[in-house]
Amino acid sequence: MTIGIQTAAYLFASILFILSLGGLSSQESAKRGVFYGIIGMAIAILATVLGEGVSGQVYIIAAIAIASVIGLMLARKVEMTAMPQLVAILHSFVGLAAVLVGFGSYLDPKTHTLEGAEHIIHLTEVYIGIFIGAITFTGSIIAWGKLEGKVRSKALLYPGRHAVNIVLIIICVVLGVLFAQQHGTSGLPHLLIMTAIASFIGVMLVMAIGGGDMPVVVSMLNSYSGWAASAAGFMLGNDLLIVTGALVGSSGAILSIHMCKAMNRSFFSVILGGFGNAPAAKGEAKAMEGEVTALNHEEVAVLLKEAKSVVIVPGYGMAVAKAQYPIYEMVQVLRKEGKNVRFAIHPVAGRLPGHMNVLLAEASVPYDIVLEMDEINDDMPDTDVVMVIGANDVVNPSAQDDPASSIYGMPVIEVWKAEKVIIMKRSMSAGYSGEDNPLFYKQNSEMLYGDAKDSVIKILDYLRG
Repeated sequence: MTIGIQTAAYLFASILFILSLGGLSSQESAKRGVFYGIIGMAIAILATVLGEGVSGQVYIIAAIAIASVIGLMLARKVEMTAMPQLVAILHSFVGLAAVLVGFGSYLDPKTHTLEGAEHIIHLTEVYIGIFIGAITFTGSIIAWGKLEGKVRSKALLYPGRHAVNIVLIIICVVLGVLFAQQHGTSGLPHLLIMTAIASFIGVMLVMAIGGGDMPVVVSMLNSYSGWAASAAGFMLGNDLLIVTGALVGSSGAILSIHMCKAMNRSFFSVILGGFGNAPAAKGEAKAMEGEVTALNHEEVAVLLKEAKSVVIVPGYGMAVAKAQYPIYEMVQVLRKEGKNVRFAIHPVAGRLPGHMNVLLAEASVPYDIVLEMDEINDDMPDTDVVMVIGANDVVNPSAQDDPASSIYGMPVIEVWKAEKVIIMKRSMSAGYSGEDNPLFYKQNSEMLYGDAKDSVIKILDYLRG
């Protein structure tokens, strides 16, 4: 393949990637967006493997085939509930790839044939690429550990942590200056020390973030992985990798900004890490007031039959129980009876941006009845029944009225303003943030204990009976 044809293929692939991002901006066009992305990536891989100066295509294609089979086998085993963990660990692969590409580029004899400013610029590209990649690699592994329950979800905070991070970054900058002044591969020790420091920074940045804020972390790591890929593109002189990485990095950063707004977090705090308990808790947490009461499935069915307006708030518990399918069956029954039934989605419900939207789309729930938090909150006072299915932190009143809460200031779905709230949970356990929920104790709230899927099926039987 000539350079001209490869350049044209790269340009076409870049256009497809842009169209892919545009398609992913809405649920209706998401499938089309994914299709564009797949085609664009296939073109990019073929254009690279068959490009000029590339040898050993048989081995490369064999490696791609083997890796693809492994990826397909692993992906087929991943449940939707584990999708956040999968995304986090895939980000770590991108970071590791950037680190390996950086070391490979530095050890390449061709690198040291460059002279003057060109040589310094390339060494800078290598250094920055490895720095970002190392942070992404270790940070993503910790994020996976928190989501998987292998690492404690509570934020690891210690006095002076920000000062320590600043000192470490200054050390990396100094090492970078010294690294750029070395001849041949004599700068390898500087590179290795920086990689170790950057890896430590990645660990501590994510360890300092509380479990309730992990959706934002996954989003930010997505951005980091994009910039790491873009840095690798500069090292390899690959224009498509630069463009693709920049698209991923910038879109991830934009998503992170929206997520931060949804959680009342500072974007710069996300970048710096350690916002798990932000804003700082003030005073002692409020004592739980009231009494927890519970309903049975028949009583819930009666409330739904009498209601004119119903709002369903899904959460991670719905994902775990795979309850989205019977829930939509229940919605269809209620809508046939002329009831106004809608879903309320918090931007960080679940453990991944858009987690609940994907689950509901999987169950063929119409997009027009799936509303965002800002669209539904004003309607809560006029709602007869709210069903909270497996959600916790995103409906916690402490976010508004308890300055001592770690989620204080986070916008939430104001379900307690409805006439009746039914909370479906297995137990009274706290949410992923570790905060107790005063909603359970309010006079207009009732608990329905048990598995979400089983509970909805039993409610359905009463509704149809």
